[in-house]
Amino acid sequence: MSAPPRPRTERGRLLAVLVLAVAVTAFTATVPLLRDFFDLRVYYGTVHTWVHHGGRIYDYRVPGTSYGFTYPPFAAVAMLPLALLGRTTAIAASLLVNLAALAVVLLILAGPDRRRHGWYRWALCLCLLALFEPLRDTVSFGQVNTVLLALVLADCRLLATGRGRWAGVGIGLAAAVKLTPALFVVLLLLAGRRRAAATATAVAAAATALAVWADPAASRFYWTGALWDTGRVGRLDYVSNQSLQGVLARLGETGRPLWAAVVLLTLGVWVWRSRRAVAAGDWTAAFALTGAAACLVSPITWVHHLVWLLPSFAVLLRAGHPRTAGALYAVLCTSVVWLWADDASGPGGFLGGNAYTWISLGLLLGLPTGQSRADRPPLARSARATAPAPSPLRPATTAVPDQSEPSSSGVTAAATGFADAGVRDGGRSPSSEPTGSTCPAAAKPQSSRARASSYTVNPPPA
Repeated sequence: MSAPPRPRTERGRLLAVLVLAVAVTAFTATVPLLRDFFDLRVYYGTVHTWVHHGGRIYDYRVPGTSYGFTYPPFAAVAMLPLALLGRTTAIAASLLVNLAALAVVLLILAGPDRRRHGWYRWALCLCLLALFEPLRDTVSFGQVNTVLLALVLADCRLLATGRGRWAGVGIGLAAAVKLTPALFVVLLLLAGRRRAAATATAVAAAATALAVWADPAASRFYWTGALWDTGRVGRLDYVSNQSLQGVLARLGETGRPLWAAVVLLTLGVWVWRSRRAVAAGDWTAAFALTGAAACLVSPITWVHHLVWLLPSFAVLLRAGHPRTAGALYAVLCTSVVWLWADDASGPGGFLGGNAYTWISLGLLLGLPTGQSRADRPPLARSARATAPAPSPLRPATTAVPDQSEPSSSGVTAAATGFADAGVRDGGRSPSSEPTGSTCPAAAKPQSSRARASSYTVNPPPA
């Protein structure tokens, strides 16, 4: 983290944080508006219908909409605790879980220097994160993206610190909940971490088998049909879909061969760049590149899925590119893509309506790989290489050029020199699209605030 300009006194810093917090609160309460915890309502209604009413997982629909559960069956199993909660408690639990997951993500990305940043920098960081559209949408939709990112980055931390015995567990669990994190298993194979890849695969398989045992019919339906039906998730050409498939769909190119060719090219670039990052020992960059690639090649990448880009900004800051990180981050806070929600045609729609896709692509192509100077351990200076201060009992000596043995001061000068060289938008109505942000899309309705408390056809008592 680069040092921000800060007031000189604690009172001044506290005042600056309070002013920024008020501004951020005003922005998030008026400009983007909340998403009514729509995705959480899907999870809650699905689990309650399944457990308390004998319904089937993939038959549930949020009242007034055509949207239901779209994740693998294990995700429903993992969300079974929702069956014990009331509606308001479920929302509170979602907020707490997302905040806890975000704390884990920040601690991992900050690395060993996290204690040096101080409360002021962390407070500024939290205020800036509140503006990040993918993150604020994840929270206000009640999504699980931050939790999955924390699980994956936990494995990144284990690999980076040489404690890879349990590496792969987090990736396996994340891949069993959503398919996108499965690309990290491929990263482990590219890096030669076969044990970690095997662990991730085994965990994902065991979780999937548990779901088969819990509901065989739901598992059969998902893996043989629902998985391949992207129409159940939403329109490919909707502006919230910031994947390569979304770009092509908005251009009117819906053929699979062209999309497959673009995906293969993107994966080729990802393989080349991620292998270089792993070879340099930079696991954070390798995981960041994989997150960006996953967002690009996934058929549907809603805006809230772009929390997978957060590691990229940590890499940029650590590599000494704060201006680049700040500029890209600012774009992802603006909700700019929604200016073309109704019509993404023309050069403006191509550039602006796909702005987040271009950021993902730029990060994949240009993210620095290799440890930055700040991450490289300084060369240890040996105690023997430092000459003791002269004393009356042992005066300092002067080296003689033609001595057969080097003097201690000569060794000190060489060691000291070597060590020194090494150390150097306007207010809009809430979206009617479950994956939307600030601009409505009439073709894909979402239930209104009047229906926000409806979770099941026969809601269970809170």
